[in-house]
Amino acid sequence: MSSTAPVIRKIAWVSLIPHMLVLGLLTLLFYQFFPEYYILASAGVYLFTSQLLRRTLAADHRKGMIKFRTGNFETAISYFKKSYSFFKKHEWIDKFRYLTLLSSSRLSYREMALNNIAFCYGQLGDGVRSKEYYLKTLDEFPNSGIAQAGLNLLKAAENVKDNESATGETF
Repeated sequence: MSSTAPVIRKIAWVSLIPHMLVLGLLTLLFYQFFPEYYILASAGVYLFTSQLLRRTLAADHRKGMIKFRTGNFETAISYFKKSYSFFKKHEWIDKFRYLTLLSSSRLSYREMALNNIAFCYGQLGDGVRSKEYYLKTLDEFPNSGIAQAGLNLLKAAENVKDNESATGETF
């Protein structure tokens, strides 16, 4: 079963500069040893390396996204918590993700993990925990538009519920 849960991808376009530098260096290196296949070799090594780094260092995040997309939010939460802990412990990997993971994401893995945990709790109907994680996200990342939007949505849902209780009408 596939979920219709939204997936947001924000790209830091400036991160493409170090990516192009890495690819350029690989191209120059492979040109010296394999002049016939240097473009294919450098592109292959770049893609292999980027996938290997993401599948190892960000493995829990990837597993969480798989569970998230299939609607298995409880399991996704546990993976996102592991991902958050790993990147909290190794903040430099997350901070320099443009080079360490060859990732162009504008959002850090810690911010993504906290927002995803909050969203998953919301999908499970646990508004209190959802709000708690959105607030934690804003505490660590004050400019997180996703967390602010999530809090606004929770507040609007609370207002609808309060209006239904006061008027006896349901929407």
